[in-house]
Amino acid sequence: MSEDVPEDVPEVASEATPEPTSDEPKPRRRQARGERRIAQLLQAAANVFCSNGYTAASTNAIAREAHVSPGTLYQYFPNKEAIAIELGERLLHQMREAHGQAFTPENLALPLPELLDAVVDPMIEFNCANPAFLALMHGSDAPGRIAEEHDALHVSLLARVREVLAHFAPAMPAQERARVAEMTFATFKGGLDLVLAAPEGPERDAMIAELKTLLLRYLAPLTEGPLTEGPRAEGPVTTTRSH
Repeated sequence: MSEDVPEDVPEVASEATPEPTSDEPKPRRRQARGERRIAQLLQAAANVFCSNGYTAASTNAIAREAHVSPGTLYQYFPNKEAIAIELGERLLHQMREAHGQAFTPENLALPLPELLDAVVDPMIEFNCANPAFLALMHGSDAPGRIAEEHDALHVSLLARVREVLAHFAPAMPAQERARVAEMTFATFKGGLDLVLAAPEGPERDAMIAELKTLLLRYLAPLTEGPLTEGPRAEGPVTTTRSH
């Protein structure tokens, strides 16, 4: 869908933070009001992207969701892509913080089941709280700048998973470690889709527990004892179900 043409009835221009006319800083009150308006527009955009997808979304729909006129929206963002980039960068920053909480030296010292809790929980919590992240990042039509930053984050995450595997299975060859990291991450992403689709409450908690069990059953045989050419697991793997 093409970008909407601004309507001719903007709200009072003083709602936006005006450009400074001197070297003096902007009044804090006006700055705060502008930040609140930007946050309002970004939250509205997140809702619209989740409901309609990025391509079908429009600036008019975002303005309606934010309960402002299109004219007000255009005082802050020139087009839909600019809104998506700002929203995407904020979400990526929050996602990196969630990863920072998960992949810590302290967590790496935990037994594998507890490590999975420490890594998986903040990542699921972030995605449940920010469904626009997947709607925007995983769409084939996402703005190029956002797609590039998301790809960089993906590479960084795979590197962290490889580090975890190196810690638990130092004898694992590098090529196999890279392959297992890819499979682990793909498994998590597939399970995450099911988690997000489940209703909040006991059903979602049960789905999270199943995802952790799946990851543990896959990783435990790889990280316990010497690697062999035959089947890696013999018999059931004892798992701890959270939630």
